[in-house]
Amino acid sequence: GSHDTMTYCLDKSSAVSGNESKLVKFLNKCLPCIVHPIIMKWSITQVLTVTEQLEAGVRYLDFRIAHKANDPSMNLYFVHMVYTTVTVQDILWEILRWLETHPQEVVIIACRNFDGLTKRLHNHLVACIKEIFQCKLCPRNVSMRSFFSHFKRMIHHNEIFVWKLFDIFYFQCVFNLPFAALEIEYLMCHFLIFVSGKFFVAGINLTENLRYILVHPFGSLKKMTLQSLPCLKIWIKQQYPGPKRKCINIIAGDFIGNNDFVKDVIELNTKI
Repeated sequence: GSHDTMTYCLDKSSAVSGNESKLVKFLNKCLPCIVHPIIMKWSITQVLTVTEQLEAGVRYLDFRIAHKANDPSMNLYFVHMVYTTVTVQDILWEILRWLETHPQEVVIIACRNFDGLTKRLHNHLVACIKEIFQCKLCPRNVSMRSFFSHFKRMIHHNEIFVWKLFDIFYFQCVFNLPFAALEIEYLMCHFLIFVSGKFFVAGINLTENLRYILVHPFGSLKKMTLQSLPCLKIWIKQQYPGPKRKCINIIAGDFIGNNDFVKDVIELNTKI
């Protein structure tokens, strides 16, 4: 999986999301030439396009859906502190084209956040998903076993307004360097007790706070992630896939084109 899948196309000219803190919005308004570039450095989590991610082996896409403030249109975008340049519809069509050329692949799309979406916009998103994917959507009320036995091509999972096919938890580790590996192990061991036997996402993405950013004004999320990859790689290789307690089934990370992240996750299947 890729965490914040669509941040490779964040728009440098976009306004800061309305969900951000008042302090961030105030600083960006007062010192845009200084603050906005810093925000961009800590917002981008991926560099590969969605098609490149799928080609690399990603099968779980993390979509943060948003409607821009004061936008009279029905256009929906993606957001991570700032908005993307592409619309949700454009990306859904891109995924469909990829699925057409890979008929035995399963892609899980998790839509969340819904920054600025009204009920009307929610319904519009649902209509777009149904119109674009049609019969490739996993039907409602189907068991995981029967789903995979028929090689359906698409699961659409949503936490709020579309049908729930399977309960998919996204568990994100928040920790400080250089104790990443230790804290992941501790948090995962305690978390897995509650989700054994279900789909869940182990989000191994590092999460900075405002204080960390202010202390590291010349840093970036990419720099922080890359320096932690060696210990994250060790943790991934120690995992076992499956539905049992303390097993892993989806792992999502940042900058999935770097290192051997995808390869290491896929190779866990050899342990089954």
